[in-house]
Amino acid sequence: MNDAIRTHSRAALPMPDLRGSFPGPFPASAYSDDIERHAARWLRTYPLVDSERALGALSQITGQGVARTFPTAGRDDLFLCADLFLWLTAFDDAHGEATGARDPARLARVIGDCVHLIAGHDEPASGPSTFTDALGDLLARFRERATPVQYLRLTAHLRDNLFGILWEAHHFNRPDHITMRDYRAMRPHTVFVRTVVATGEVFLGYELSETERSLAPVRELETAVADLAGWINDLASYAKETARDGPWTLSLPSLLMRQHDCDLEEAFRLASRMCERRAEVAAARIVELSAGEGPLSDHAQALKSVASSYVWHIHHSRYQV
Repeated sequence: MNDAIRTHSRAALPMPDLRGSFPGPFPASAYSDDIERHAARWLRTYPLVDSERALGALSQITGQGVARTFPTAGRDDLFLCADLFLWLTAFDDAHGEATGARDPARLARVIGDCVHLIAGHDEPASGPSTFTDALGDLLARFRERATPVQYLRLTAHLRDNLFGILWEAHHFNRPDHITMRDYRAMRPHTVFVRTVVATGEVFLGYELSETERSLAPVRELETAVADLAGWINDLASYAKETARDGPWTLSLPSLLMRQHDCDLEEAFRLASRMCERRAEVAAARIVELSAGEGPLSDHAQALKSVASSYVWHIHHSRYQV
């Protein structure tokens, strides 16, 4: 079975056709190259990655991806968005998954230091580090930019991300213990999509009321985009992750192979149909909520851009073996 999985990972596997729901080309900010250069500078100020090659690759995909996430946002807001995504991605790469599984106690301490900062304490319990210094910079800049409610919502999602990284590391060596229900509940937190969505209200200058936030079309749109982001990331990164970590990764294709007792190609086909259905739901809710004006329309357009940026990532070289 392992040889069959490796063979499939090198071959063309069925991928979702999302052109009907999210057709490209996707709008990009005029600041895309500026974002990429800023990302590289920020990673040199806070060296979160261990090589110049990794720095260049992460700066490039983040700069170009953020330019498509909020194409109408201001330059400084896009810099802040990029830095947040750089931090989350670098933290996951450095401390999550296999590294966290080998030393879960250390991962718990590192996450505890980050939660200490998020809670408003001046210094992490274990003392400063490159990651906590960078997080302190991010939190200070968001406090200046966000309303109090926006800041609380954003930091709540950051805590969810950190818990998701810990959860993923805990199950890294035994992904067969995870049910589809577990996976669907946790995957949005490990792909960081709800945190990215929360920044939209900060960067685009709107804020939903609690009544608007509780509307069924809003909840359906946010859930559909969150699902779509995690699932297409699983499909795009499957070959790279299985080449590094082995065939039974904690991902949608692996869960579907176990659930349906099918091969990898059929799992990709099932996953692609799941992605296409969620994209159709998201597109329909975007049309519905965009019919009027005000925060609901602004939110729908922000979610459209967020979804488009994750779709754009599918064919990026970061995910090639």
